Amino acid sequence: MGKVDFRRRRRLIRLGVWIASILLGILLLVNTLRLFWAASGSVDTLFVLGGSIRREVYVAELVKYYPEARVLISHGSSDPCIVLIFQKENTPIRKVWLEKCADSTFENFYYSLPILRRWDVRKVILITSGSHLPRAKWMAQILLGAYGIWVDVDEVNELGIPGNRESWLKTGVDIIRSLGWALFSQVIQPQCSELIRLSDVDLTAWRKSGFKCERQWWLKLD
Repeated sequence: MGKVDFRRRRRLIRLGVWIASILLGILLLVNTLRLFWAASGSVDTLFVLGGSIRREVYVAELVKYYPEARVLISHGSSDPCIVLIFQKENTPIRKVWLEKCADSTFENFYYSLPILRRWDVRKVILITSGSHLPRAKWMAQILLGAYGIWVDVDEVNELGIPGNRESWLKTGVDIIRSLGWALFSQVIQPQCSELIRLSDVDLTAWRKSGFKCERQWWLKLD
């Protein structure tokens, strides 16, 4: 009797694995088709990873070519500095949002992914520095790709030394974390409590309190 039960349980386990494999294959196929469809569509969002003010300068120029796209800047420069950059470029700010919760590249995606999903984004341009690649690109393709969001990458040329320092250890750890979060994020959706619209930044109040911008001498933001 014991042998019969064991064989029955083994058959059930095999059946469960077989069914799970088929379902996983179907999901991967569907998501791949979604990615191909998204790749041929228009850009929904310009997604900026913080770490260098040059990235905000770049997106302020780039958004002129994508007037319908939103801009999401994840933990970038000081709020008033970003306002001044967009003013200098004479670029509208009504669709620009600042996510202020992230403190690392992984958290850039951790907090921004629910925002992009809420916006029903299908295609983004990821903006970062060359020193931040390929880690940022791979993380974006894993985490955003898991939701059918196609990622194109624009590399910003730096005039100085950006804040990011890459290593294969850091890259490996973040890739593993991204693979795990691609699964857990299906049921867990962290919310950033510091998501603000750039047009809501009170530049007058900031001027009274005083602020300084990175490379202010070059940007001539005064």
